[in-house]
Amino acid sequence: MSIRSELCVIIPNWNGKDKIAKCIDSLLIQKKKVDVVVVENGSTDGSLEFLQNKFKNINIIANSINLGFAGGVNAGLKKTIEDYRYVALLNNDAYVDVNWSEELLKTIVSNSNIGIVTSKILSTKGRLDSTGDFYTSWGLPYPRGRNEKDKNQYDNSIEIFGASGGSSIYNSEMLKDIGLFDEDFFAYYEDVDLSFRARIAGWKVTYEPKAITYHQIGASSKKIKGFTTYQTTKNLPWLLIKNVPTRYLLPTMLRFSFVYVSFIFSSISRGDFKYAIKGVFVSLILIPKKIVERFKIQSSKKIKSSELWSLVVKDLPPNAKKLRVLRNTLSLGIISK
Repeated sequence: MSIRSELCVIIPNWNGKDKIAKCIDSLLIQKKKVDVVVVENGSTDGSLEFLQNKFKNINIIANSINLGFAGGVNAGLKKTIEDYRYVALLNNDAYVDVNWSEELLKTIVSNSNIGIVTSKILSTKGRLDSTGDFYTSWGLPYPRGRNEKDKNQYDNSIEIFGASGGSSIYNSEMLKDIGLFDEDFFAYYEDVDLSFRARIAGWKVTYEPKAITYHQIGASSKKIKGFTTYQTTKNLPWLLIKNVPTRYLLPTMLRFSFVYVSFIFSSISRGDFKYAIKGVFVSLILIPKKIVERFKIQSSKKIKSSELWSLVVKDLPPNAKKLRVLRNTLSLGIISK
């Protein structure tokens, strides 16, 4: 692999031929030079040939099948974390400000305990996509600020619970310490899982608003009917089982059970019920594996459970309006904290 800079940016691509050029072009004009690796994830739209013909100064890893976000990214990480102190991830349907790499590097090198720095991600429709990820006491993660107008309300560099895999920089030493993305997740919440594991292992996660990214939300997932429903019902239980500290596990599971059942019933109205049931089935099959992984994660814990839980939001996500109404209607206040 050709190495020309101190930072490598990995872009997973699946059928993104119509968008990835803008993504790569924005990286090639960075003030702080970066190397680019595209993981071609078994596309059927001619992406591989397009990339090979148009971009001669990037590295391409070609997978024969679609390994999902987690598997695709891991293919890139396995090729880069030994050669680069820092690696960044960027969605193929995103593009970045010219100072993006410089701001991310500046922040992550400022403290050796920082494992991840995440960007300020704006949607291409002019609203916020993410300013960092949070986890709640109801077992639900959410991107801070999503769909809000950008009024500079998130323009302070702060420590945050988790980072979006769509635009973040990672310390390679941290990845060697905690492991790569969980490929069973395939797509959705694998980045929250990795942030959770990083936190448990004592690494810090921060948010850098000067590193700006523009993202077309859900451009890939919208191509497959029921994809979001299936991945959500499959992955959310694993996220909880693997990572929530033991002293908080039972009450979180009780609250999550209410949310999970509500989500499955709501899938009926969306015409996604069969995808939800499939997700539940696959999730149940692999729960024994996730319990084994939990013991490994929790046994290497380097942070107090109370300190970790202080970073968790003690409520439903802000956009969970229907769930909040249902919770209040059913008078579930006894488990609301």
